[in-house]
Amino acid sequence: MFEVGVIEDPAVAEVSLDPVRARLLAALAEPGSATTLAAQAGLTRQKVNHHLRTLESHGLIELVEERRKGNCTERVLRATAASYVISPAAFAAVAPDPDRSPDQQSARWLLALASRLVREIGELITGARAARRPLATFAVDTEIRFASAGDRAAFAAELTETLAALVGRYHDGSATGGRKHRLVVGLHPSLLPPRADGTQLTEQDTEKE
Repeated sequence: MFEVGVIEDPAVAEVSLDPVRARLLAALAEPGSATTLAAQAGLTRQKVNHHLRTLESHGLIELVEERRKGNCTERVLRATAASYVISPAAFAAVAPDPDRSPDQQSARWLLALASRLVREIGELITGARAARRPLATFAVDTEIRFASAGDRAAFAAELTETLAALVGRYHDGSATGGRKHRLVVGLHPSLLPPRADGTQLTEQDTEKE
């Protein structure tokens, strides 16, 4: 089982988005059969079997083992991944294009970059798996608490300058046998916890505190 599965086929995306099938897929993070899943989901075994056949035919679940129970054979299945992400490649006709209107201060452009990142990494994972070769990647994830909007702007300017110098030092456009690598850096407000009444806090609320 993979930690994250990438869904690139529109038909597979459609299957995975069905609410009942999504629940069964989540339950199959641990091996299970139609009988055990029917009890968990409150469905008949026949209905569960129908959904399982669909999930299996689209590569979202796989057979782990078959057990004999009297005159019947019980099939034990498991999801092919612990979690899934749907690549923008599944919606190729309407996938965002970050080259269309680049704007460093646009949240929608950042989202378009993130979408391209998911699509490209998904394709690279698929290719590396088929070739049985490792995929060289690197990621950093951290949080910063800025005292003011001015500090945030100063940080962005210094980060841009530092990255430009670092890229200039290591980029070699004429390197024989070299390979291009994409570097994406994003900065956005962290999601805030909900209020006691369940509504979402806003950045303006926190600035007043």
